[in-house]
Amino acid sequence: MTDEELKRLIEKTSLEYFGKPFLHEARFNGRLRTTGGRYMLADHSIEINPLVVEIYGMEELVGVIKHELCHYHLHIEGKGYRHRDADFKKLLQQTASPRFCRPLAQKNQSPRVFRFYRCTSCGVEYKRKRRMDVQKYRCGICKGSIAEV
Repeated sequence: MTDEELKRLIEKTSLEYFGKPFLHEARFNGRLRTTGGRYMLADHSIEINPLVVEIYGMEELVGVIKHELCHYHLHIEGKGYRHRDADFKKLLQQTASPRFCRPLAQKNQSPRVFRFYRCTSCGVEYKRKRRMDVQKYRCGICKGSIAEV
């Protein structure tokens, strides 16, 4: 989907659900990471995360567009456009718009690997996230030497 097709979809959605025209710019923004879209207060444009279409499809995209159009129309009319405002919550409910986008960020972190150490004298075990210099540290209970298990 191109930016022009996105703009036409937003214009159509605006007329269908809000009965008002969308008169500003709309574009995809690949730099968005955790949000589905955003409404820009300064120039009244709407930016949409392209991952919404790739991961969840057109239905979720229309939901994100309706959410951003709620911000847009309320801001243009001078009403409460923020998430916490009653006007915003009411308009979300009237248009059946989602309050939040489904999660987009995929955690690329591998699970944390723990290292296990044991005191050679008393047998107390230590679980650590980071590597420990066994030559430098001693057991906190008996002052014995520590070895990696």
